[in-house]
Amino acid sequence: MEKVYRLDGLDCANCAAKIERSVQQIKGVEQAQVDFMSTKLTIVAPEKDIERISDEAKEIVNKLEPDVEVNSVQTEKAEESSKGKIIQIVAAIVALALLALFTPAMPWKLAAYLILYLWIGYDVLKTAITNIFHGEIFDENFLMAIATVGAIAIGEYPEAVAVMLFYQVGEFFQDYAVAKSRKSISSLLAIRPDSANLIQNGEVKKVAPESIKVGDRILIKPGEKVPLDGIVKEGNSMLDTSALTGESVPRSIHPDEQILSGFINQSGQLTVEVTTTFGESTVSKILDLVENASSKKAPAENFITSFARYYTPIVVGLAVLLAVVPPLVTGEPFYDWVYRALTFLVISCPCALVISVPLSFFGGIGGASKAGVLIKGSNYIETLANVETLVFDKTGTLTKGVFEVQTVETTIDQKDFLRYVASAEQSSSHPIAQSIVNYVDQPLSPVSQLEEIAGFGISVEIEGHHFLVGNEKLLAKYDIPFQAVNDIGTIVYVAMDGKYIGHLVIADELKDNVSEALTEVKNLGVKRTVMLTGDNRGIADAIGKKIGIDQVYSELLPEDKVNHLEAELKSDQKTAFVGDGMNDAPVLARADVGIAMGGLGSDAAIEAADVVIMDDQPAKIPVAIRIARKTMGIVKQNIVFAIGVKVLVLILGALGFATMYAAVFADVGVTVIAVLNAMRCLRIK
Repeated sequence: MEKVYRLDGLDCANCAAKIERSVQQIKGVEQAQVDFMSTKLTIVAPEKDIERISDEAKEIVNKLEPDVEVNSVQTEKAEESSKGKIIQIVAAIVALALLALFTPAMPWKLAAYLILYLWIGYDVLKTAITNIFHGEIFDENFLMAIATVGAIAIGEYPEAVAVMLFYQVGEFFQDYAVAKSRKSISSLLAIRPDSANLIQNGEVKKVAPESIKVGDRILIKPGEKVPLDGIVKEGNSMLDTSALTGESVPRSIHPDEQILSGFINQSGQLTVEVTTTFGESTVSKILDLVENASSKKAPAENFITSFARYYTPIVVGLAVLLAVVPPLVTGEPFYDWVYRALTFLVISCPCALVISVPLSFFGGIGGASKAGVLIKGSNYIETLANVETLVFDKTGTLTKGVFEVQTVETTIDQKDFLRYVASAEQSSSHPIAQSIVNYVDQPLSPVSQLEEIAGFGISVEIEGHHFLVGNEKLLAKYDIPFQAVNDIGTIVYVAMDGKYIGHLVIADELKDNVSEALTEVKNLGVKRTVMLTGDNRGIADAIGKKIGIDQVYSELLPEDKVNHLEAELKSDQKTAFVGDGMNDAPVLARADVGIAMGGLGSDAAIEAADVVIMDDQPAKIPVAIRIARKTMGIVKQNIVFAIGVKVLVLILGALGFATMYAAVFADVGVTVIAVLNAMRCLRIK
């Protein structure tokens, strides 16, 4: 059984990791995870133990983080203003400046600095002491407490207060960045409808969307969000789909067309018959996907979490050795080496890495969602960024999946020609036959003596004339001379009374900007593109050549697609498969990363793939890759920058060339820079 709680007030990534580790150790817990970015605590345990475990988990959270409230996921908590924190920081800076100016020789300067220190650092000291009693010693609060208390002990009062003050400044920027990132995701989740207008017995009642059943009818007024998926029964309107697809151009909606939750009705009033419950609606599935995306950690995130866990005790041990061993060996005064050790502790605080890396991934997921690309976890961002081979399905992915008449050539009146062909095909359920019937907008004629010739076509009598409608083998069978056509698509040849009278070209139309999308992915560094299709070789090769696919495999069964993908996966290159999400689930699941082009409302697309293109357009594939690569670029910048600066200043501090103020930059300054850099991920396009 699974229970999910929201940890309101959780603003520390390291604290989230501590809570997760402690809850995992509760007896009976099968799985426990704290998602720092969405502030969710998820516990999986046997149903008989879940209440006990939940109570113990709440006690653990209360002990480790007394200021964090454990609430159900439905509980809404108002956003607290940061105004008080800003006032405290500004006041502390002014007070510190006045103390530095007017108390250099005053006997009460210790008391003055101590009061200011306790005022600005009370929460850090309290958390550090609380954690020590709970066995969670080595965190950033402990490092700051030991370093600043040590500075006071050796008489460096201004430095102790300044270090604590600037640490709080860094924490403020960190909290601001996290809040802004969470707000960007919250804005995406604003598509959640608050109510629905239920039509019942001729009256309209405003009710909760969760209470509406399949088959009920709802009224959607201009300006309202569409609360549930359904079929339009009355009305015409324009819909704003940007919240789900990232597209700014409104789309029209008419009776008997599908409408999806999360859209916004712009103009006309619509009556809709509901086809899914709220829990199964498009908007609910997308909300769940976005909210839980950051719970799937990338290798880089897992590395940083483990790194911080072991790194902190190691540097504390090194600081102790630095303070004690050199003066004992050399006979030098302890003061200088203790100062170096305290500086060493301040420098070593891992905040920059612990917060900026998950924040970067979270920002990348949010930026992609705004562009209409749903990425199910930061682990998929890292894989997508390294993709060098793109494998495509054809029908429904690169093409629209709908057969249409592309060309009509005839030696008789075109209107009569089309009527004859459509009349001949009207009783067939084949997609190509239906595409011809749908293309002809005129009354059809009755037929007689209809004969289907398997593998060739049909023979039929219409209005006293004998017609042959089929492939080139059909006309050859009856020795009817004709000129073969080499156009891309399925060619339907027609003969009347033993004489060739024309042909139609039926083709599955390419989606918009397919060639441009493939060119762009090549420019982004994708080395190889492959197309897998069950279509015949001639059509597949022609389409592949037209859009610039490197390798085409045609006439494949579903299991053949898996085999070909397996062959691609044997190379060291990361491989992505792009499919329509309906019949490609095995291949989507087998690829390093599966990208579904199933479009809105496709359950299979949302469930089978790792990445979902919400508007069904191939042009979003390079967008997804570009966002992933820029996000990973920012992650790597932060890791290299933070570790590089810290190692450099740690060495300088150990050698006595770095002051406490340099240590503050290596901690607070690096954290602020890394966090601000991570926030760029929110603006990637």
